[in-house]
Amino acid sequence: MSHENVAVVRRWFEEVWNHRRAETIDELVDPDSVCQTDEGPMTGPGEFRARQYDPFLAAFPDLRVEVEAVVADGDQVVVRWSASGRHTGAGLGFRPTGEAVTFRGISWIHVRGGRLREGWQYSDIPAVVRGLAARAGA
Repeated sequence: MSHENVAVVRRWFEEVWNHRRAETIDELVDPDSVCQTDEGPMTGPGEFRARQYDPFLAAFPDLRVEVEAVVADGDQVVVRWSASGRHTGAGLGFRPTGEAVTFRGISWIHVRGGRLREGWQYSDIPAVVRGLAARAGA
């Protein structure tokens, strides 16, 4: 079962983030899912889209995510990832800086029935965004 769950999680990073297939969010995220993020919990695909996906891609339209390592055990999949892009949009609520940035993080995802059911994310995204905001004068 682990290999199927790894495939689901890899599909998440590749299709949702790298290919901008927003419809994959609804396919893969369970409506009752809860993701614990650096910015607090998010429930379901709509909240994920509104609070993370849309603003982040608006701020970093060239964002690219690389899955660096994956560890899986049954329905638990842990991914170490990095993401890079240039801050050219105002999706974060302050003027674009034009700076190239890199984020690094770990996501621990519970996959059930081919869908993301629960997740925990820890990353340096908040620190990087605070730095951009300071440079933008926000």
